[in-house]
Amino acid sequence: MSRTDDVQSAAAGSEAAWMPPVLVSHQSSTTFSDKEQVWADNASSSRFFGNVYVCWANFAGQEKSPNAAPAQLQVAVSTDGGNTWKTHPIGAAANNGQRNPLDGCAIRTDSNGNAYVFGVGTLSSQGHNAFELASISSNGGGTWSAPRPVAGPVTQPGVIDPVLGRPVIDGVAGARSDLAPAPSVDIANGAPTGADATNRIVMSYVSGDIAAPHVYFTESTDGAATWTSPRTIETAGDRGYYTAPAISPNGSDVYVVYNAFTTPYRTDTSSPRNLVGVVLHADVAGSSTGTFSELDRGADGDPRSSSQNNLVGEFLGDYVYAAATRTYGAAVWNDSRNGADCAAMDAWRLSLRAGTSVPRPAPQQDCTPTFGNSDIFGGGFADPTP
Repeated sequence: MSRTDDVQSAAAGSEAAWMPPVLVSHQSSTTFSDKEQVWADNASSSRFFGNVYVCWANFAGQEKSPNAAPAQLQVAVSTDGGNTWKTHPIGAAANNGQRNPLDGCAIRTDSNGNAYVFGVGTLSSQGHNAFELASISSNGGGTWSAPRPVAGPVTQPGVIDPVLGRPVIDGVAGARSDLAPAPSVDIANGAPTGADATNRIVMSYVSGDIAAPHVYFTESTDGAATWTSPRTIETAGDRGYYTAPAISPNGSDVYVVYNAFTTPYRTDTSSPRNLVGVVLHADVAGSSTGTFSELDRGADGDPRSSSQNNLVGEFLGDYVYAAATRTYGAAVWNDSRNGADCAAMDAWRLSLRAGTSVPRPAPQQDCTPTFGNSDIFGGGFADPTP
């Protein structure tokens, strides 16, 4: 964990503004920490104001079975500004054909100091279906409740690519979508004082099938006890990939960002594909969030221009996040507008799946200079209904 008490200098690039990093998760040659998220209790009304929480999935590589890899969700808590940390396991570690532990975590706090960690996982009590699960701490992260389902069941929309061994939504040799169904969450906790908090919790995720990967939205106004029926909010024709919501601290405005493909699942690598980033907004009226409308629709881009390090498939990643203040929302998303497709790479990638022989291309010689140029784009968007 890297920390600073001099944000202005840190933002200006001063290395001296940063404290020495502190190790939070204890690693070894057989463990891997994935999809971490950090959150500071930032409402002064909270009993645990200033606590810092980090969640991640702890994959344990010592499992010898090819059908299982233990991956327990972990939450670390610091009560001294990040100097020291105490780690808590959330749920079981078993990861096999019968059970999948929580993954793709999100963590937030409300104005009273309750901490909420969410992830997607399965429960044997629910017929091994996947759900959005929640675990709650009411004592500053000292103890956590057993994970329970709050939305779902949810499904992985992607098709397993035979070479990647991972799900993809845009087409063969596509960008992996492992955590598309994972929950992204925000809470209207009234920061910085908590005085105008509504503590409304908003959640978005992608679920469905390969023909219709939807962007879903649901919310809770009673501390995650009950939730509205999830509703689809994507623009017609968009096939969801990753998403994240944000709610203003006073609970008046909700913003949702998502990546989507506007082309159908491709069974070849020669047909164009299209990726777009979208930012939505809705007002909160009374007990519910209203209808979403587009604030921004980014430029089109072909995700075939992106690449994993080993070149065998595209790579975009789950780098989609949002934040909100009382006057604007901000969001970041994957963007391929500046990348160029490479026909030689397309042919080679398809040959790996078809069993044909095509020479492995050398990107610097066989592709245009902007092949592999995928970006993170972002923006700030004023509240359209102040």
